[in-house]
Amino acid sequence: MILKFKDTFITDNSLECQKDCFFLCNSQNKQFIDQAKKQGAKIINVEECKKLLDIDENIQIIGITGTNGKTTTAAAIYSILLDLGYKCALCGTRGAFINDKQINEKSLTTEPILKTLEYLSKASKERCDFFVMEVSSHALVQNRIEGLKFKAKIFTNITIDHLDFHQNFNNYLLAKESFFTDESIKFINKDAKTIRFNVKNSFTYGIESPSYYHIKAYSLNEGVSAIVMAGNQKSFHINSSLLGLFNLYNLLAASALINELLKPDIKKLEAAISNFGGVCGRVEEIEKNVIVDFAHTPDGIEKILDTFKDKKMIVVFGAGGNRDKSKRPLMGKIVEHYAKLAIITSDNPRDEEPNKIIEDILQGFENKSKVLTITDRKEAIYKALKLKEQDDLVLILGKGDENYQEIKGIKYPFSDKIIIQEFYKNQGK
Repeated sequence: MILKFKDTFITDNSLECQKDCFFLCNSQNKQFIDQAKKQGAKIINVEECKKLLDIDENIQIIGITGTNGKTTTAAAIYSILLDLGYKCALCGTRGAFINDKQINEKSLTTEPILKTLEYLSKASKERCDFFVMEVSSHALVQNRIEGLKFKAKIFTNITIDHLDFHQNFNNYLLAKESFFTDESIKFINKDAKTIRFNVKNSFTYGIESPSYYHIKAYSLNEGVSAIVMAGNQKSFHINSSLLGLFNLYNLLAASALINELLKPDIKKLEAAISNFGGVCGRVEEIEKNVIVDFAHTPDGIEKILDTFKDKKMIVVFGAGGNRDKSKRPLMGKIVEHYAKLAIITSDNPRDEEPNKIIEDILQGFENKSKVLTITDRKEAIYKALKLKEQDDLVLILGKGDENYQEIKGIKYPFSDKIIIQEFYKNQGK
């Protein structure tokens, strides 16, 4: 990457170096220092780069990690802080935002450190008080947050995912644990079944387990509503149009962090929580009883399907190529348990053959009469909408608000939302 700086530039790639540029050295590229020097580069570390970019040391960085819930929890924190009158930046799966304006399209969940420093520099120029970021397990292993000092961190949960990268679940868990060894204030989901963290400066939150921030009572009818207790003291209410128990966890984590850090006026906090409308592509109803969601792990799929377990569901889903194959039959098993009908289709097959991915998912089904396989995702969505009866709920999972489908290294324009809208537009003719 090249970041323009005055009359020169900063890079983390020694091949891009030239006379009088700056080479940002970190643990991932330190073996290329000599090459960068030969090409005339000045070697700097993250702290020196912060000073060059005039990054405000007073910006409070908040990091969220976990298998599921990172995006919605980060977005909730960002939205609530803005409503409370603070200036704030956000970066993650959906892109980068500063004070409610998008400054970059969606990319990696956690960008390389030089890109993050660029965002921090822009946030400093806009006098942001907070910088909220999603932190992936890949980024933790690859030291993409090296040199950042966090004010607070959240652990949402951990379930099977990314084993193609981490090789086994223990390695995945170790990556997450490594995020919680500093002096920041931590907020840990006590209900996460595989949790084994015992960290300093931590607050627990939960619904089932005894936790510092815990739910006294809640309702999931037409949104989520709950009374939150902090210790033995009543703290605040959560009232939101967001659906599902998983979103109650997301809102609990976000509001607990803000309440603990800022001790805001409770009425203003409650209003800001209610005002958060969620994230595009996360349990987003496109047409009546037709929902798209990003769920692409066994746990994520089970949580959204359990939310609508009282409905007759047609579920369209697939699995990403070049990713953890062990979760594919598990996803199939879960969908079979909840759905009236499953339609397995292509997600982002990447370099794999879509039909092979579908076959892997099929291994999780015992009753093949409850499943159709349609490789073409548009055809699969159309089929689900054609088969939909009046009281049926159609759930289209895996891609959320993605606007592409990745096949053999090429990202072709594709949006589940647009496909649904096209179907209903054609039906109206």
